[in-house]
Amino acid sequence: MMSGCMSALGGMPQAELCKGLMQLKSEHPPLLKQLEEIYDLTQKIDQEIDIETNYATLTTIVNEFKTALDPHSEREEGILFPMMGVYIGTTSGPIAVMEYEHDQAKANIGEFLTKVESGLGSIEEKKQAAQLIQNAYFILIEHFSKEENVLFPMAERMLTDEEKAELFQKIQEI
Repeated sequence: MMSGCMSALGGMPQAELCKGLMQLKSEHPPLLKQLEEIYDLTQKIDQEIDIETNYATLTTIVNEFKTALDPHSEREEGILFPMMGVYIGTTSGPIAVMEYEHDQAKANIGEFLTKVESGLGSIEEKKQAAQLIQNAYFILIEHFSKEENVLFPMAERMLTDEEKAELFQKIQEI
């Protein structure tokens, strides 16, 4: 019987993830919850609903989000991506795309926070700043999905048991 071949043709079944990959994946839902809140606020700002209050709340939540996102990104960029890079390279392909998306999201968030610190006066300026956060939202929603559906299962198949143990140990240190 050739069921093994058929399953290979039909795509990979979702692999059980090792502890390190599970931890990285488990960090996504709370980040996504914050992103949804952030997106809702950007929508209200865009529609000019109670801009001052919503803008102040957005600024607070974006700062909290960045505080949660930074160590998560560092675990991936500093540990997982280089480990995978040994097998698939880092200058092109999945790792390069993931790092680019991290950079894009962080750049949008950073630019937003810089604008906030410089003190935005007009409604239009606040709407433009909120647009930066919307950009980060769309990048990260898609990015987390790619990690969960493509990158993490790929890492699970690629990394040795020793590397998986090292991954888990090293991400605990961040």
